[in-house]
Amino acid sequence: MYPGKGRVFYGWFALGGVMLVIFVVGGAFVHSFGVLLPVISSEFDWSRAVVAGALAAGIMAFGLPSPLYGVLVGRLGPRVTIIFGNLLAALGIAGIYLVQEVWHNYLLYILIGLGGGFGGYISCTTVANNWFIKKRSLALGIFIASAGLGGFVFPPLTTSLIEAIGWRETWLVLAGMIILLAVVIGGVILVRNKPEDMGLLPDGMPADAFSEMEVAESQAATEEESAGWSIKQVLKRPTAWLIGGFSAANTFTMGTMVTHQIAYLQDINFSPMTAATTLSFMSIFSIMGSLVFGALAMRFKVRYMASVAFGIQMMGLIILLTTRELGLIYVYAAFQGVSNGALTTAMPTFVGAYYRRDRYSQVMGVVLPFQVCSNAIAATVAGAIFDATGSYTPAFATAVVFSLAGLIFVYMARRPKSSRPGGE
Repeated sequence: MYPGKGRVFYGWFALGGVMLVIFVVGGAFVHSFGVLLPVISSEFDWSRAVVAGALAAGIMAFGLPSPLYGVLVGRLGPRVTIIFGNLLAALGIAGIYLVQEVWHNYLLYILIGLGGGFGGYISCTTVANNWFIKKRSLALGIFIASAGLGGFVFPPLTTSLIEAIGWRETWLVLAGMIILLAVVIGGVILVRNKPEDMGLLPDGMPADAFSEMEVAESQAATEEESAGWSIKQVLKRPTAWLIGGFSAANTFTMGTMVTHQIAYLQDINFSPMTAATTLSFMSIFSIMGSLVFGALAMRFKVRYMASVAFGIQMMGLIILLTTRELGLIYVYAAFQGVSNGALTTAMPTFVGAYYRRDRYSQVMGVVLPFQVCSNAIAATVAGAIFDATGSYTPAFATAVVFSLAGLIFVYMARRPKSSRPGGE
């Protein structure tokens, strides 16, 4: 029987494919790096700052060329970019087996970042956006949650592998996992670009289940309509900038907290294990936040829900700054996790709701660098503030200001007038 013609809508299989991609590539690329850092630093007697710079270079390679990635995804289709991008990422991760010099590490992480950027976030969210309209936010919430799951699974997995077979061999195993799960199962077997390629409609619904506008947006845009939403015209309107702004505000706040909260909690006399546990607690609630936001956004306006998420984020930060009680510290961690999961899901949901499907990858290419650059500088800025003042209070207060700015940006991010109607 032809896939997608049975009882289960094929979009869920396509979504499963991109979930595998973001789970394994994000886990191997970002979340396993913290395990590699002390090992490779000790092996070669390199400073941790020098080693950590390789990940920063990789993240920049992942995010800064996003406008180009967006154009290529639009032209080639996300399935092609997922397959070839992740082959490139796997090649870079396997190459860590051969590292002997500092520059080797930087070169390989740039290669991993380029491959992950080409075949990762933009490609995967484009698949989810193509296959779902009514359930778009739910699909994206599930997708984002799978990235959080990678952060939960891969650090202990990578640690166990290093202890069992050595750090060089571990990265060969991780490369093999990317090829098997992301390239073969995810890209080749499961992912299809859009439902129309299989004679289907988004959400698996019959045509009469959609409003006239929803049916129109599920079809390919005419040349005239597509020309009306060129990237140049998108950039002339404030919406894309506001989406990028609120995404940057969230990633700055979370980048600050994820990097520095363990040190802060130890400074106020919590044990290292207790401090580390709060970060795991935050990760679990981040997964919950993605799923809950995705489900609720099918019923309520995304703009209002994202505003509430920023409010929760600020409340969490205020709790952290004003308490020494362990129970309230865990409340802070829960608030931060829920808000980050919700806001991470909100960004691609906004783009999908406000812009045509045929322009989704290009707009995502414009918005994503805001998030990446903010994440890259957050930990450094917070560290510099601490070094200058001897306290984390000004740094965390800065994060509160960013959260407030994010709330303002997200509330102002209304659908551009000439864009397609859809959920706000």
